Amino acid sequence: MARAYPVYEAKAKLSELLRSVKRGRTVTICERGREIARVMPIRATPDLPSRLERLAREGVVVSAAGAVADVRPLLRKRGALRRFLSARA
Repeated sequence: MARAYPVYEAKAKLSELLRSVKRGRTVTICERGREIARVMPIRATPDLPSRLERLAREGVVVSAAGAVADVRPLLRKRGALRRFLSARA
């Protein structure tokens, strides 16, 4: 069960609370008796495809249409970035 800490106590014991979170506990922070935040451990996903799938489900990333091989650079001349930046100055 998560223990609730008032804001002033959470500020004073932040390092201790973070150590507790590292051990897998959840910490709740309250202001005037009302819960305002919950600090919990991050559940790491083991591999990149799983993380990308989760981000796609959450709507954070959108899968590209087509293959990555279809992406080509716009300019192949050396110094294109320098010319672009000088033109914008």
